[in-house]
Amino acid sequence: MQNENKIRTLWLIGCGNMGSALLASWADAAEAVVVVDPGSPVVPAEVELFQALPEGAPPPDVVVLAVKPQVAPAALAGLPALVGPETIVISIMAGTMLAELAAFSGDAITVRAMPNTPAAVGKGVTALFANGLSDDARVSIEQLFARTGSVVWLEAENQFDAVTAVSGSGPAYVFRFIEALAAAGEAAGLPPELSEKLARATVVGAAALAEADPRSPRDLRAAVTSPGGTTQAGLEALDADPGLPALVRAAVRAAAGRSKELAEGR
Repeated sequence: MQNENKIRTLWLIGCGNMGSALLASWADAAEAVVVVDPGSPVVPAEVELFQALPEGAPPPDVVVLAVKPQVAPAALAGLPALVGPETIVISIMAGTMLAELAAFSGDAITVRAMPNTPAAVGKGVTALFANGLSDDARVSIEQLFARTGSVVWLEAENQFDAVTAVSGSGPAYVFRFIEALAAAGEAAGLPPELSEKLARATVVGAAALAEADPRSPRDLRAAVTSPGGTTQAGLEALDADPGLPALVRAAVRAAAGRSKELAEGR
């Protein structure tokens, strides 16, 4: 990639839920931002939209692969001819190993990433992994994903299964908890709209406090739990057999297992 850390051209291939979440923070991330999607996604006015890969264009600086793994062979068949050795190809396709990306990236530099949907509001977290990146390439990638939230680098590619299960799928677990908390409030006698509002605001507020307060989640929980009080009663119910910790471990184990299956082509 030329001109040090400046991204001149950024292609986002696939603009579904995750691609759209990234695009929300990337509309001005490069001099030219291109979305390639056969559907009709809504994109900002400054973003170019193509139904297929733009043939004849100069090699882009960065390409982000945000298509589903099962459609990648067809959707990305022409990509190797369009990228150059200085192009950075970043895949967010679950279960697709770096070694497999060569089929879609030719001689380009390849990187794996696992973002999550809070990227749409700048509160995501993205895990990254690559082999042998230059310092300039590493900085460019970090700066790109820092627009969407936090960035972490993994020590080994095999950590992606667990990362996918924790932070990639994690927002859905939180949304499911909001649903359950709102439903419980309704069952306790609250109007549905009020119960959902309380559940949403409680989770948002607790997350903001966890981000701002240096205390551990354990200490934050203890600070709001008076002995013999209402919170303790509720927590004891959450921890009753099988308990919330066991359920969360089961969810992460199932999601990580599915990530491994995808990597094995199942």
